[in-house]
Amino acid sequence: MDRYQTDKRIVMTLDAGGTNLRFSSVQGGKEIVNPVNFNTSGHDLEQSLKNIISGFSDIRSQLKEQPVAISFGFPGPTDYKNGIIGDLINLPAYRGGVALGAMLEEKFGIPVFINNDADLFTYGEAIAGFLPHVNFLLEKRGSTKRYHNLIGGTFGSGFGGGIVIDGKLFSGDNSAQAEINRMWNHLYSDYSVEESVSSKGVRRVYAREAGISPNATPSAKEIHEIGMGIKEGNKHAAHKAYEELGRAAGNAFAQAATLIDGLVVIGGGLSGAWKLFMPALIKEMNTAFKSFEIEMIERLEM
Repeated sequence: MDRYQTDKRIVMTLDAGGTNLRFSSVQGGKEIVNPVNFNTSGHDLEQSLKNIISGFSDIRSQLKEQPVAISFGFPGPTDYKNGIIGDLINLPAYRGGVALGAMLEEKFGIPVFINNDADLFTYGEAIAGFLPHVNFLLEKRGSTKRYHNLIGGTFGSGFGGGIVIDGKLFSGDNSAQAEINRMWNHLYSDYSVEESVSSKGVRRVYAREAGISPNATPSAKEIHEIGMGIKEGNKHAAHKAYEELGRAAGNAFAQAATLIDGLVVIGGGLSGAWKLFMPALIKEMNTAFKSFEIEMIERLEM
């Protein structure tokens, strides 16, 4: 972490989601500007690219020194090494391939580095967030135990994942590593887990439980507020919606944890609703298997 805190180079950043684009800039591991937000406009390529250029331009205008690079997260599948955005489910305007990295390098005259948004979230938590904090607490209590592996999950427009093993971000052969959203949804046998672990999943379950049209359904953020009693609405439906998210995510994390054997950290726009989904998520991860030979088998060997 020390080398990041003492690095004086300025890097412009972007957190790109299915709904919003959040632009900022960092120096020495700290945010040094007021963030700028734009709509992703995932169904309109021209507008989406204009928003990205405008966002970085706004950030650059706030800087007293020139940035050395642009580095940001973007949903997959994407050819991250070459900066080419692929066929994104939640951003259909980019289907067919868009050379976003090259376009931004030409526009701003500095190197551009793109990686998966959930991967970068996980890596950040591994080097300067959750993982070192847990190890600090263990050291403080006199324990010699240390954790080196981390599984990250982001809850938002979709369900993203990342893996860090022994301090290094795991990268697959096809830039498609940790695509946890492609796991099986044990609640709906013919569907992926992202159908439940996403804003669209939360809204769908709320509409079903409340007996209303999908078009009349509040946003996932509003459903969270309803569940917490902050906003008027069907509180039972809100609780069911986030409970289902928790069950589906818990099953996916349990499968991932059996392969990676590491801690799990959660982020993304829906993570603030943890009071509504976390009990179901933890319960799902702690379930046991039946066995033909013994009574029960614990799901996780940790």
